[in-house]
Amino acid sequence: MINIGTAGYSYKDWIGPFYPEGIKPGDMLEYYSNHFSFVEVNSSYYHMPRLRLFEGMDTKTPDDFKFAVKLFKGFTHEKNMDRENANKFLYSLQPIVRSGKFLCLLIQFPYSFHFNQNNMDYLKTLRDWFEDTQINVEFRNRKWINERTIELLKKENLGFVCVDEPDIKGLVGKVAVSTTNLAYVRMHGKNRKAWYNGKGNERYDYMYSREELFDWLPRVRELDMSSGYTVISFNNHPIGKAIESARIMRELLTTFI
Repeated sequence: MINIGTAGYSYKDWIGPFYPEGIKPGDMLEYYSNHFSFVEVNSSYYHMPRLRLFEGMDTKTPDDFKFAVKLFKGFTHEKNMDRENANKFLYSLQPIVRSGKFLCLLIQFPYSFHFNQNNMDYLKTLRDWFEDTQINVEFRNRKWINERTIELLKKENLGFVCVDEPDIKGLVGKVAVSTTNLAYVRMHGKNRKAWYNGKGNERYDYMYSREELFDWLPRVRELDMSSGYTVISFNNHPIGKAIESARIMRELLTTFI
């Protein structure tokens, strides 16, 4: 099964390209769920979430809707959290866990999270803190792409996040690997010029061509055959470009897979 959605949904610049004029922020998720059945929750990266957040998300989405929830940056970038914070994070997820809408925790590390023994041990710590929770890990540093990493992920039952991003030395690049029964692909765009020098979200300001998306079809087919469930999340969100890219990918998958 292949499910397609976007990284986040509550963007003001989607009003017009996707959302109707005059829509209220509180109505965006319900509208979105009429068009897609999967989304990444990104607000949980910037702030520790509360139970009420996911209670609202649960009531606004249909029974077959799925959420991937990005882990708070205190765990991934600042690394100043502990087991008690992990328990609080897990508690906030309970509404969508009970309803069967929770898909996984998305753990996105920065480029500065280097491949070394300390960080490999930290992955094991996170696995311990979030025991029995589906976790998918996104690395930004190319040094993580090796057999030791794949062996570690499989042993700890941690999913690998495949990415599409600019062809810049040091970044991960197009690696199609599945280490659990959930394969995960994040499409960040190919805005090479703005990746390090852009302001705000400019690095994700990119519109995929049909040819670029078609190029991913063999990889997606391979991932889905090895995992059984695959999600593709489009993070090229400025001005609704993620919505258009997701629609094109869905059309291509329907036609060719």
